[in-house]
Amino acid sequence: MTSVALGGGITLEVADTGPRDAPAVIFLHGFPESARAWRHQIAHLSPQYRCIAPDQRGYGASSRPAQVEAYTPDALVGDVFALADALGVERFALVGHDWGGVVAWMAAHTAPERITRLAIANAPHPALFQRLLNTSADQRRAAAYITALRDPAIDEELAAHGLTPTLLRLFGKGALAAMEPEERNLLLARWQDGEAARAMVNWYRASPIVVPEADVPVAQPLPAPLPMPVQVSWGMEDRELLLACLDGLEEVCTDLRIARLEGVGHFSPWLAGEQVSRVLQGFLEQG
Repeated sequence: MTSVALGGGITLEVADTGPRDAPAVIFLHGFPESARAWRHQIAHLSPQYRCIAPDQRGYGASSRPAQVEAYTPDALVGDVFALADALGVERFALVGHDWGGVVAWMAAHTAPERITRLAIANAPHPALFQRLLNTSADQRRAAAYITALRDPAIDEELAAHGLTPTLLRLFGKGALAAMEPEERNLLLARWQDGEAARAMVNWYRASPIVVPEADVPVAQPLPAPLPMPVQVSWGMEDRELLLACLDGLEEVCTDLRIARLEGVGHFSPWLAGEQVSRVLQGFLEQG
């Protein structure tokens, strides 16, 4: 990992592997992981592609501003393009999971001319997700963790004990139990830092996503469809982001393909590392 200064006082720790003259692929991790969420795909693709994977702001040794407003979507999307600029990359494929996928969706709408291909793993399109939250009681129940992470009542626990107790209370041990012991130990060590825990939670607190208490009979406007090819890989056993998150994707993508990963949960990049790597390689090779 190397430190890359983006300007404005923000520095990201970045894994940058593969030939420098090869097509670039930027990987964005989700909550509450790190760039290592993409370890299998980077190992698979780095002989052919320049693979760039940051610990996003608030994570690891990357900058972690204290203010909630430092984690608004425009700031997170800005980091993607500032990172590409700092590394001399004009156009790139963009890959994201969970929160990293949400940022990837937004970045693709922000500057589509810079993104050659977009690949998403278990991350809803933000406008479609808000529409689903407005109309689906099932998704609202599944998304109760969003409200819980925004509650200032957890701040004292975060400061004293880091993120682990909160995560175990909200999600249980399921995903952690399935992770390789060495990877689990790396995450548990990072989650002990109370300042980092608060920074990670700030992603939820700065988000404009609303989890209403009941149906909202308001049409959710959608952005213009994306012009680049889009590959979505979805672990079909995701319990937090329901399958209905796939509904309507054809409204925001002009060139869409979906890989449904049976028996796989939310953390598909490592729960189904080989499958996701094969899907991603095939998708990138089409370009």
